[in-house]
Amino acid sequence: MSRGEGPRVPEDDWQRAVLNDVATPASEPTPPPAAPAPVPPPPEVADVPPPAPEPPAPAPTLPPEAAALLTGKPKKGDSAGRRIKRALGGVFSSAARETAEVTGVARQLQQPITTGRQIVVTSVHGGAGKSTVTALLGSAYAHYRPDPVLVMEANPTLGTLPVRLAAPSLRWTMGDVARVVAPSMRFDQVIGYLVGLPEGGWLLPGSKGQIGAQVSLAEYQTVAVALRRYFAITVVDCETLPGELARSALAGAQARVLVAPATVEGVAAARTVLEWMGSVPRPMLPGTVVALNSTSPHTAIDLEAAMRYLRVGDTPVVHVPYDRHLAAGGAVRLSLLGQETRDATARLGAELLDRAVRR
Repeated sequence: MSRGEGPRVPEDDWQRAVLNDVATPASEPTPPPAAPAPVPPPPEVADVPPPAPEPPAPAPTLPPEAAALLTGKPKKGDSAGRRIKRALGGVFSSAARETAEVTGVARQLQQPITTGRQIVVTSVHGGAGKSTVTALLGSAYAHYRPDPVLVMEANPTLGTLPVRLAAPSLRWTMGDVARVVAPSMRFDQVIGYLVGLPEGGWLLPGSKGQIGAQVSLAEYQTVAVALRRYFAITVVDCETLPGELARSALAGAQARVLVAPATVEGVAAARTVLEWMGSVPRPMLPGTVVALNSTSPHTAIDLEAAMRYLRVGDTPVVHVPYDRHLAAGGAVRLSLLGQETRDATARLGAELLDRAVRR
């Protein structure tokens, strides 16, 4: 047996071999790996909108050279002779009846609204007075109501709505707002992208007067859905039919206006559109009002017969009379409108709001 070696265990002495193994000190067991340190939860981040992008440079509503063409004071809607005649007629008319009618219309315009209502204005062709009717409605709602009113321009052409509403300048367009609007925005942040109007309310223009700047259907849908909860009433100056954006906007609105010029061809085209609106899978006539717009002091049609012809499915028809103030162009001021035009605007707005609230 060599030095340093233990006693040799015979191969058949298995019991001793086991005892030797037990007596041999075992190595220390490897401790289990330490549990990883708990990962702290991420810090709570307030639901705040991303910082606003750099605002675009403002653009004038009208080029300075064009604005300089305006001369003199804006005309009043009624001539002096007509105002005197109306004042004399008021002496012999029933003041109680007129007061009751005005009070009833004002009550309709001021009725409570629980969720934002959208009213879309369209026409059968250009030049019917669509933007003028939009401006009249937006100004009337802002005048009669204490809650916020928005006017949007969803017209792919060079519309006149910013001029009609006396917008001081234009900065953000509907396309710009569609890229930055977020559900977490506050009201004061939203109106930072809009144009405050002298007659009350706010404007979101479709463009800043550039050729080729168009409002896409996706942009309109994004903005219309996002801004609806901030404003009691939104009046949309939409493109003329049968454009895709116009059809989509009409279908999604709670009420709609079809502006028809008081001409033979205008009335005939409007009748065709009304029949189409009554035949679509989701009929639009129950929420539609026709605005028969006179742009000339002399008309060649029978207005009463034209209004009866346009009452498809009991659709209301409101005649917007010729008004010198509107015919002169430029900014629309409610205080300068003729009395008949003010009354017609109020009736039109009341009819539309009644239908919008019921839907």
